[in-house]
Amino acid sequence: MIILRNLWLFPGQGGQNPGMLDKVDPQLKEQVEKWTNVKLLDTAEGYQDSVQIQLSILLLQIDQVDQLKKLGWQPTLVAGHSLGIFAAAYAAGVINKEDVFKLVALRAKLMRECYPKGYGMGVVVGLSRSEVEKLVAQIHSDTNPVYISNQNSELQNTISGKLSAIKQVLELAEENGASKAKLLHVPNPSHSPLMQKAADQLNAFITQLALHKPSCIYLANYNGHAVKNLQDITYDLGNNVIHPVLWETMMQVALEYQPDVSSEFSPGTAFTKLLKAKTDQLHMVTLSAMSIDDADYLFNKWEKKE
Repeated sequence: MIILRNLWLFPGQGGQNPGMLDKVDPQLKEQVEKWTNVKLLDTAEGYQDSVQIQLSILLLQIDQVDQLKKLGWQPTLVAGHSLGIFAAAYAAGVINKEDVFKLVALRAKLMRECYPKGYGMGVVVGLSRSEVEKLVAQIHSDTNPVYISNQNSELQNTISGKLSAIKQVLELAEENGASKAKLLHVPNPSHSPLMQKAADQLNAFITQLALHKPSCIYLANYNGHAVKNLQDITYDLGNNVIHPVLWETMMQVALEYQPDVSSEFSPGTAFTKLLKAKTDQLHMVTLSAMSIDDADYLFNKWEKKE
């Protein structure tokens, strides 16, 4: 019998929904509220706030990681998108539970405070990254800043900056044949140099934490590389808010390791769909669509067949 090579995928913000914490360990939820001094509401109203969103998604993912590990499953590779890197680092044994929640609570508060209004993100679908970069270059200025940010797939890229500049780029994108060009419900210019102040404060906090060498391969947001050294992961945890998430590159690298299974943690199924477009050589699990027991059953079934 061959041990399954499992790629664990951790999404960021966007898939949150009221009631998603219903099945989370209540003792863990209570502990997180004590560590962070944040009462988690798990309501539509609560999810208007980035601190609620980030802590709740992290809680959901950490709870699922704990359940799978109790059943004996371990990742071969971990990949998180933006916020998802923190659950990925926890799954890889890099950071302990209390520290990861305190770190994300700080990150969310800093992101909320950096740009209270007038800034955000947009997405362009149907144009290549180089095409979007050229449009951004036409609009960007010191007084009207906009940057190309996340590389979600070959033809899906985000832009971050001042809303007035983002809207101009989105108009240009539509004129140049984009199939979709719209604002995202993100209240800050994440994954751009505009978040440097937040990164500086995050890095200062991280220096106080006891971090450990990863137990598996970690795919870094900031360069898309597969890393196993603590220095690169520490950099990613502190600085991913100022760098684009190079998800397309991360997935290309992940597939080179020939995983048997990809497991997408809650909430959402978007990254499984993107992987399906790339390969039919993977078993795929989405934990937002099945129970941990179902996932355990499938892992055991696939492990015996390998």
